[in-house]
Amino acid sequence: MVRIAVFAVFLALVSWWVHRRLVRVVGLTGRPARVIDTALVAFWVLALIGIGSGEVFDPVWARIPAFVGWTWLAALLYLVLGLVVLAAGSGIARLAGRPQPTDPSRRRVLRGVTAAVAVAAVGTAGYGVVEAHTPRIQRVRVPLRRLPSEFAGTRIALVTDLHVGPSRGAGFTRKVVDLVNAQKPELVLLGGDLVDGTVAKVGADLEPLRDLRAPLGVFGVSGNHEFYAGDGGRWLDLWDTLGVRALRNERVEIRRGGGVIDLAGIHDLTSPAPYEPDLPAALAGRDPERFVLLLAHEPKQALEASELGVDLQLSGHTHGGQLWPLGYLVPLQQPSVSGLDRIGDTVLYTTRGAGAWGPPARVGAPPEITILELASRPRG
Repeated sequence: MVRIAVFAVFLALVSWWVHRRLVRVVGLTGRPARVIDTALVAFWVLALIGIGSGEVFDPVWARIPAFVGWTWLAALLYLVLGLVVLAAGSGIARLAGRPQPTDPSRRRVLRGVTAAVAVAAVGTAGYGVVEAHTPRIQRVRVPLRRLPSEFAGTRIALVTDLHVGPSRGAGFTRKVVDLVNAQKPELVLLGGDLVDGTVAKVGADLEPLRDLRAPLGVFGVSGNHEFYAGDGGRWLDLWDTLGVRALRNERVEIRRGGGVIDLAGIHDLTSPAPYEPDLPAALAGRDPERFVLLLAHEPKQALEASELGVDLQLSGHTHGGQLWPLGYLVPLQQPSVSGLDRIGDTVLYTTRGAGAWGPPARVGAPPEITILELASRPRG
């Protein structure tokens, strides 16, 4: 509840500033002003329902208002950006000594530009909702030096960041499962942040994961969001009942033909005790000559992986930024935003993820289900 209260105050301040720019600055009065202010208050309430859905509020009744409230926050992002640019332009004009729009004709121009910014913001959020509706299949060929020849051509489905619960439910999970199964992967890896909320309120939304099919198995690791509601361990236990082998700082052998590789999985970098990530424990006792694939939620975890001989790390977490221009901020915290990278001798692939956190929208970072095809690369 403290998190919701802090969010409520912050959003109220942002909404008040938007009210100033949409109503006071352009001189709106009467019914138009009342309509805008009523809408701002209503969206403020819906956004609070969105932030609490899945944890405080039951998605059975809260999911639809939460979807609207979260979508409004995407529109609000672009509305604020546009209004900031407009305010900066007015400030520059004032410093340059140009007259401000006080006469009716200039006021009409300002109203028109402000209205255009509002329409563009809502339109961009609408586009983002459509873009985020269906993840696209992203096929990636990954050349690897130490890959056993028996694993050349292996197809791995990497799925992360579903974030079901607050504004999306079992229907979205079913869509992702059907898309994955249609690709007929040999191995399915779930890279965390599958949910937002508690097992009691959101657990049923993961039920379709039971139908994932892959001859080499279905494995998963925790992300940071599994722990936000304090149910991290219970979520991993639930995955196990759904046929998803949760890797808790451990490794398993994956065999194909006569070849074998190690698949290791660790908890997220920010997981609380007793779920801290422990890569040395996951790799303990292994043959250092054997190829190792690491499943870890955050790309940043490749920094340690590169020091411990990991050949390939698969991650998510970044969403590719999800909403432009937020992607420009990701490098401040992570070594990779999306796609193939190399950290030392470790090849890293960062997926944009299949779902969306918060606003069920994506702009400039389409959702993906990644199908990776492993390929042998000559040594040297």
